[in-house]
Amino acid sequence: MDKIIIEGGNILNGEIIISGSKNISLPIIAASILSNKEIVLMDIPNIQDSLSMLHLIASIGAKLTLESPIDNGYGLPLRAVKIDCSAVNKTVVDYEIVRKMRASVVVLGPLLARFGHAEISLPGGCTIGARPVDLHIDGLRALGANIDIDFGYIKAKVNGRLKGNVINFPKVSVGATQNILMAAVLAEGQTIINNAALEPEVVYLGEFLQIMGAKIQGLGTPSIIIEGVEELKEAIYKIPADRLEAATYAVAAAITNGKIIMHNANLDLFKGVDKVFNEAGIKISQEKPDQVIAERASTGLKPCKVYTEPYPGFPTDIQAHIMTLMLQANGISEIYENIFENRFMHVPELIRMGAKIDIIRNKATIYGGSQLKGADVMASDLRASVSLIIAGLIANGTTTVSRIYHLDRGYDFLNGKLKQLGAKITRVRS
Repeated sequence: MDKIIIEGGNILNGEIIISGSKNISLPIIAASILSNKEIVLMDIPNIQDSLSMLHLIASIGAKLTLESPIDNGYGLPLRAVKIDCSAVNKTVVDYEIVRKMRASVVVLGPLLARFGHAEISLPGGCTIGARPVDLHIDGLRALGANIDIDFGYIKAKVNGRLKGNVINFPKVSVGATQNILMAAVLAEGQTIINNAALEPEVVYLGEFLQIMGAKIQGLGTPSIIIEGVEELKEAIYKIPADRLEAATYAVAAAITNGKIIMHNANLDLFKGVDKVFNEAGIKISQEKPDQVIAERASTGLKPCKVYTEPYPGFPTDIQAHIMTLMLQANGISEIYENIFENRFMHVPELIRMGAKIDIIRNKATIYGGSQLKGADVMASDLRASVSLIIAGLIANGTTTVSRIYHLDRGYDFLNGKLKQLGAKITRVRS
């Protein structure tokens, strides 16, 4: 397997472009199934998960056309793909595609709503804890679907159209909210989703569906109201910037005591992390539209206490990053991981680099002030992979990160962007 090698001790300075969001592009690609008209999506990130989702819809009959590069205003081409789902002729999704990416379960709602039938393997993805799909299934059943789980496949069907209903989620789920939202736009009558996820990834999906002709109210609130329509139309849409990528480079700027200018970014991307970042010593500012500056605050890095929560709380996907930053703050910090039970898998690897961290159940106690040392470490999931690279940036000596296929799933041109900022980083192909 490929590896990434980092020589520590270099300050990151310069300018980069924040790519389109992974977590927004995936459900929006899936939503293209809902229409038999042409969909054009711009700024899809060049990552494995987006390619896997495009592969998935192509495998069931969608026609994909890569558009000519478009100037995005920052000197680099804007990637665009034209999607035509009018010829989709298959409603069974192969296991070999689904096993690579948990988010593939979001095609269940669109397939069922448009064709009345869907079969999809139980999904794979990062091993960061149990993420059951029971909320997806219960929600679709409430809309009138008959669903069985047989030999590892979710098998769903409905006679005629789905029927609108009131869905009361017992807990917040981004994926389930997205799946039911997509299914409900073609259902007969009104659907109300209560305890809906507030994440931007849900809001942007809803706005995309509205462009296609869906009737949706309440996006960004705990109650989303959908009036079903019989069909959706064509759409052109630019995938918004990736808030998790922006937060990643902000941490990298502060931990190396550098200054990174991010294009295709604004302060809204930092809602949810801004309070913790300010407390920890990460300064985020905006002097021009579509441009954010990240650097270390004049007060330096400080220990803090972090609780991961659903949006607008601190995201679990940045927990590993902030933990690495805390290792450089003088004092004791605490992180309470309240989303996934196995999301401290990066801790043993950080300890190999000299970190002092104690874990008791969902609480991590981080003892800052120690100098990290380069070591051979192994990535366990997508976000942990980046936390190890961030650690390697400030460690003495050489850090080698293996199992970096996780990185390929979610970070667009990571090596190139870090090199552009002054990091000594090399990818070694096996």
